[in-house]
Amino acid sequence: MTATTTELSPESTTPAATWVLSGFGDEIDPDPSVQATVLLALGAHHIEIRSAWGVNVADFDDETTAKLAAILKEKGMKVSAVASPIGKVDVSLPVEHEVGRLRRIIKVAKALDAPYIRVFSFYRGEDQSQDDIRDAVIERMAALAAEAQAAGVILVHENEKDIYGDTPERVLDIVQGVDSPALRVAWDNANFVQVGNKPFTDGYAMLRPYLEYFQVKDAVAATGTVVPSGQGDGELDETIAALVADGYTGFASLEPHLAEAHHLGGFSGPVAFGEAARAFATLAAKNGVSFVPVGR
Repeated sequence: MTATTTELSPESTTPAATWVLSGFGDEIDPDPSVQATVLLALGAHHIEIRSAWGVNVADFDDETTAKLAAILKEKGMKVSAVASPIGKVDVSLPVEHEVGRLRRIIKVAKALDAPYIRVFSFYRGEDQSQDDIRDAVIERMAALAAEAQAAGVILVHENEKDIYGDTPERVLDIVQGVDSPALRVAWDNANFVQVGNKPFTDGYAMLRPYLEYFQVKDAVAATGTVVPSGQGDGELDETIAALVADGYTGFASLEPHLAEAHHLGGFSGPVAFGEAARAFATLAAKNGVSFVPVGR
C-alpha cells in the first residue's frame, strides 16, 4: 500500500506514521452524497456512518442500507465504522434489548464492509451510583462482545459523559472485565475533558494496550465546549505524538461537534467540518503523520 500525503497536510514531509483518515459523515450533511463529496475533498477516503438521510443506523432497513452502499461505492468511499447508539440506554433494560439491536446493526456493518461498530456502556438511574451498575454493565458488554465476536466484527467502546465508561479507570474496568478481543477502545479526548480528566496525562498509558480507534475532537475544560483540535484542553498534541511513537497505524475519525451536540450525535456543517479537519491536519503534520487513501 503506497502512502500519499493527504490534501489537508500544510507541508510535505517524510511521514513518521501513516494513518487512515475518516469522519462522521452526518456531521457534514444529512445526504450521504454530500457527506462523501466533502470528505473526499478533504482527503478522506473513509466515512463513519451514524445516520443517513436523517435515519440512525439502528433504524436502517435493507433498502436504506443498499442505497447507501451503492452511493459509497460510486464515490469510491470505504466505511471505517458504524457509529451505533448501542449502550445509550438505561442499564435496567434486559440484556437482550441491546443484543437484539446489535444483531441488526451487525447486518448493516457487514453490508457496508465496516470492520468496527462503536458502542457505549449504559446509563444509570437517578438513584444509582456508577458502582451500583458495574456488574450489570459488565454482563451486558460481555453479551454484546460475544455477539460481535461470533459475527467477526470488533466493537469499539467510546468514552462518553454520563455512561458507565466515561473515565479512563472505568473504561479499563470494562475492557478488562469483559476480556474479549471483540471489545476495544475508541479514544475520544474531548469526552474525557468533559468529565474532568486530562486525557493523555490521566488515561493514555492505562488504555493504550486496548486503543483500537481514534476519534478526533477537542474540548475546553472550563466549559466543556467542543473546539477544533489543539484549541482546547484535550492534550491532542501529546496524544498524537504518543500514538506515532507507539506505531499506531489505524483510523483517525473526525467528529467535530462544532455547531451542536445532542444525545445521539452532533453536527458541524461542511464549513466548520473543514475547519476542524484542517486543525487536525496541522497537528498531525507537526507530528509526522501522513494519511493513506485506503486501509483495512
